[in-house]
Amino acid sequence: MAFSDWLQVALFILLLLAAVPILGEYMAQVYQGQKTFLSPVLGPLEMGVYAVAGVNPSDSGDWKKYTQGLLWFNALGFLFLLGLLLLQAFLPLNPQKLVPMELGVAVNTAMSFMTNTNWQAYSGESTLSYLSQMLGLGVQNFVSAATGMAVMVVLARGLAGKQIKTLGNFWVDLTRSVVYILLPLSLLLALALVSQGVVQSFSAYPSATTLEGAQQVVPLGPAASQIAIKQLGTNGGGFFGINSAHPFENPTPLSNFLQMLAILLIPAALTWTYGRLVGSLRQGIVLLAAMGVLAGSSLGLSLWAEFGSNPALGNLPFLEGKETRFGIVNSVIWSVSTTLASNGSVNAMHDSFSPLAGGLALFNMMLGEVVFGGVGAGLYGILMFVILTVFIAGLMVGRSPEYLGKKIEGAQIRMAALAVILPSAVVLLFTAMAVLLPVGLKGLNNAGPHGLSEILYAFTSMANNNGSAFGGLTVNTPFYTWLGALAMLIGRFGVILPVMVIAGQMAQKQAVPASGGTFPTDGGLFVILLVSVILIIGGLTFFPVLALGPLVEHGLMLQGKVF
Repeated sequence: MAFSDWLQVALFILLLLAAVPILGEYMAQVYQGQKTFLSPVLGPLEMGVYAVAGVNPSDSGDWKKYTQGLLWFNALGFLFLLGLLLLQAFLPLNPQKLVPMELGVAVNTAMSFMTNTNWQAYSGESTLSYLSQMLGLGVQNFVSAATGMAVMVVLARGLAGKQIKTLGNFWVDLTRSVVYILLPLSLLLALALVSQGVVQSFSAYPSATTLEGAQQVVPLGPAASQIAIKQLGTNGGGFFGINSAHPFENPTPLSNFLQMLAILLIPAALTWTYGRLVGSLRQGIVLLAAMGVLAGSSLGLSLWAEFGSNPALGNLPFLEGKETRFGIVNSVIWSVSTTLASNGSVNAMHDSFSPLAGGLALFNMMLGEVVFGGVGAGLYGILMFVILTVFIAGLMVGRSPEYLGKKIEGAQIRMAALAVILPSAVVLLFTAMAVLLPVGLKGLNNAGPHGLSEILYAFTSMANNNGSAFGGLTVNTPFYTWLGALAMLIGRFGVILPVMVIAGQMAQKQAVPASGGTFPTDGGLFVILLVSVILIIGGLTFFPVLALGPLVEHGLMLQGKVF
């Protein structure tokens, strides 16, 4: 790596850390209902949304009422998007006269964007009208992200509350997430992207004559506005088929840097917000530190793997599948960021990464998308591991486990284990089905361990609501679209529902005073223990299949064999 490469990595990390307290403090004010510097401008918009929707912002309910509102809202969003995709040929803003999406792909796409996965079994510029992109996918980018943030806020209230029955109002938390956080940040980023040349147009696709005299259709569209929220909301769905490797989505080094920073911005800052919401900033910093340890390890190992020489490639670095405009370092930072943050956007082909770097991208998702993770989802996901960790710590010190002054009992342990196990079970079971059935193997581009990695990556991405694609696997078939839709549904709500149950249970508990036997959860020792538990659970669950895929391929590649 050159000095400029090290400088960029350092600048990326420093800017991210500098933004954490600023944005985190602002979001804490938003969720606590305090006035912010944007309140005079956005306050009327917030109240207008309540008036139109018939919502009483002072109304507050228990976890069951909150969950019912969340489920109904997401179900209606799924149906609306599905209808839009199936009827787009008859609706306006379709200058290319694109036909309706096939039913299986439409169900997969609607489920994908409703669950904040943004997995795509299609190419956007040749499949979706401008209306479908904006009113369908763009809207879901906002509200699916806001749903995850709302669940995080509810869990924080449940953990911090003392014998309370009400946890707030889903519609209020959803609205505030969109109006005060996602909307202004997306507007700023969209303007910055337009200034760099990202397209934002309603014109029909023009034709251009190439140097060879052939006619080439040039895709356009309102891309910048959707790209901004796809990154900030950890959505990741590309306006164009090749996502952020497309020069119209990501034209310059600055646009690339801004998009990479946007991927981790809100998830990282939410750790600070969480600390404020539970009344102990140190608790949030501990979570950020644990995420930082895991993220830094993944980034360092991935860079080492990609810059390493390999006899199978003539001892040259792994340059295949990477945009020459960005190079290895930007490709690796993006790969690590997008798989850690449940974002799913790509600026390089993960299928062409070295086996170890591709395996690390897989492993990042296999940890449950809790290292930064999706906006809100990563925070409540890592808190499930916190509950398991304090349970283990309680066994070590010989007393009942406690977190934030509340006892963690069997009911919470079972719910936390369920939230961790469900996505993992989906990954392994659905991958096993795909490798055993001819219909699952039909779409493979590579044989051997690399082919296994392609299938494993697809279901890991879908079940953990990431959405990034390894590449090389044809996924627009009925087998993968319908099974993938089920994987995304379980991966999203199989975690949210146990989290909501825990929030309701913890809210009604009485805080107990700390004693000499209380295991502290706000120090460096807990960071080490939390990281260890995350790695052990991920390792024990997925090490066998990783050994058959990326690890075997790495060993064979050192002997000169490729697939």
